[in-house]
Amino acid sequence: MISDVFAPAVEEVDILFFEVGDIVYGTDASQVLRIERALAEDLSLPELGPLKRGHRALVFDAPEGEGHLKVDAIRGVRPVPIQHLRRLPPVVGAAPYAVGVFLDEARPVMLIDLLETLMFKEGTEGNVAR
Repeated sequence: MISDVFAPAVEEVDILFFEVGDIVYGTDASQVLRIERALAEDLSLPELGPLKRGHRALVFDAPEGEGHLKVDAIRGVRPVPIQHLRRLPPVVGAAPYAVGVFLDEARPVMLIDLLETLMFKEGTEGNVAR
């Protein structure tokens, strides 16, 4: 379409940074509907690392309503230049929720697809809370 040719190129993506244990992760902020206090039945993903407290939950759209992923802390949202993001190639053998890496100045940050965390948990346990 002609309008696509004249549309501005996306140069930045808003990334929401969060902690699970001592590890910082990121996700596309547009996936997050809201942040709530975590409930006992909310999804935790041991593959991300052990939770210290797990008092917060990232709430996101899921096929059967909303998904809730327990996290320890929210670091904030920051616009990140597209050129600092890298997709993980399939040969890496990473979990399906690990979609890429943000090449931060201090260290790389794993980028997580929140919906895929729910699908991964369903695949490993056969059920999902909430």
